[in-house]
Amino acid sequence: MTNCDLIFQQVHREQLCQLLASRKGEERAAYMLFGISDIAKDPWQLTRRVRYTSYEVIPIPEEDYVSASRRHVTWKTNSFVKLCQRAKQDGLVVAIAHNHPACTDAFSDQDDQNERDLYQLMVNRNGGEHPLVSVLQVGKDTIRARVWNGPSVPDDCQRISFIGSGIEVSTIQRDRPKAFLDRQALAFGEDVNAALRDLRVGVVGCGGTGSPVVHLLARLGVGRIVVLDDDIVETTNLNRLQGATIDDANEKTPKVDVMVREVNRMGLGVQVASIRGWVNTPEARDALKSCDVIFGCTDDHSGRLFLNRFALFYLIPVIDTGLVLMPNESGAPGLQEMAARGSVLAPSAPCLVCRKTVNVTRAREEDLRRHSPEEYEALKNEAYVRGSGNPAPAVVTFTTEAATMAVNELLQGLVDFRAEGRWAWQRYRRLDRATERVQGAKAIPGCGICADPTIWGRADIEPFLDRTG
Repeated sequence: MTNCDLIFQQVHREQLCQLLASRKGEERAAYMLFGISDIAKDPWQLTRRVRYTSYEVIPIPEEDYVSASRRHVTWKTNSFVKLCQRAKQDGLVVAIAHNHPACTDAFSDQDDQNERDLYQLMVNRNGGEHPLVSVLQVGKDTIRARVWNGPSVPDDCQRISFIGSGIEVSTIQRDRPKAFLDRQALAFGEDVNAALRDLRVGVVGCGGTGSPVVHLLARLGVGRIVVLDDDIVETTNLNRLQGATIDDANEKTPKVDVMVREVNRMGLGVQVASIRGWVNTPEARDALKSCDVIFGCTDDHSGRLFLNRFALFYLIPVIDTGLVLMPNESGAPGLQEMAARGSVLAPSAPCLVCRKTVNVTRAREEDLRRHSPEEYEALKNEAYVRGSGNPAPAVVTFTTEAATMAVNELLQGLVDFRAEGRWAWQRYRRLDRATERVQGAKAIPGCGICADPTIWGRADIEPFLDRTG
C-alpha cells in the first residue's frame, strides 16, 4: 500500500461540480489530469508518500456517453485513450471522476470493475508504471479518491485538500483535539480544532518572526510542524529569538534545535521535526512537499522566490511574513518606517516580484553567495554585487506582531473569522499608527513566476521548479 493524498485547486473543484451536475439526477463523469509529487521520506513518519496535484479538468464529449442513471454511467473510451497519450507525453497522471447523486458514500462494486478495466486499458497503452486516479463526488460537497497502482486493490487517499481563497483539508480519520484547546473551541468550534490538529505545517526560517510562528502554531494545536533553518543562535539574536537562551548563544546551538526543544517542552502532543539546511536540499524538498501550508519567515530574496514558485508548482500555500524597520537617514536612533506584512502565495495570487516585495537581482546575488562564495567575493570586490550592508534594526514586539499577523492569516483561511471571504493576498500593518489595510496587486503580464497557469499543480519536474541552481 502506498500512502497517497490529493490537492485540488478550488477552481477545479468548482469545474468538476459543474460538469457532474445533471438536471435528471443521473450520474455523470469527467476526466482530470494531475501532477505527481513523490516524497521519498516525510519528516514525521519517515515513510514514502505520493501526492497528486490537480492540473486540469476535462469534459467527456457528450457524444461519448452511452447510458446513465442514478446508479451508473458508461461512455466510450476513445477520449480516454487520447488522454492517456497526452499524460504519458507530458508526465502527468490520468484521473476519472464521477458522481453518486444518490449520495452513496463509497465506491461501488461496479465502480471497481469499470476502473479496473480502464486501468488495464491505460497500462496496455502507457505501461505499468503509470497510476490511475479515481475521484468520486458524493452529493455536492464530499470528495473521495483512490489510486490504482495495480489491477487488484486501489489505495485510498487518506487526505484531500482544497486550495483557493482559503484552505480545507478532509481526512478519512481525524485525530481527536486535545483538552488544552477547549477554550479555543468556544471561539471557533471543535471542527476548527480538529482541522488544525490534522494540519502539516512547515516553517522556513526560525529567527525573529519564525520562532514566534512556531510557538503560536504549537499552542493553536497544529498537529505536525517541521522547521527549516541553517543558522545558529548568536548573542545578537537573543532580543527576539523566542525560546533561545544565553547558553544557546554560547554553545552556538542550531536554531532548529531550539524550536524542537521548546515545542517538546510544551508537552502538547505536537510532532515537530527539523532540518538544518537551506530549502533546496533533497531532504528539505521532501519536508516541504509533505506540508499543507508553509510559513516563509526568511529575510532573503532568493528564499522567497523559491517558496513562491514552490507554492504554485505544488499547490501548497505559502504565508510569507516580512517586517520593515527603516532607520533614520541621519543615522541617529529612531525609525522612519515600521511596518509588518503578511502575503499569501498561491495560484491566481500575484507573486512577490509583481508586488515589488522581492528583487530578482538581489535573489541572484544571494544564490551566488550561497552556491559559489568565492565567485561572489570576487564580484563584490569588483563592485558587481552588493555587500552584506549594515544589520537591520530588530524589536521583539514588532517581530512577534508580524508573526501573529501571519498565523492569524492561517486561521482566516480555515474559518473566515473576519468575514472577508477567507484570505487576503496581502495585509500591511503600520506598527507606529496601529493601522492595517489589505493591499491589492496585479500580476505583471508575462511574469515568469505567477502569470503562467501551466505550472500550477505541475509538481515534480526536471529541473526542479523549472529553474537551475
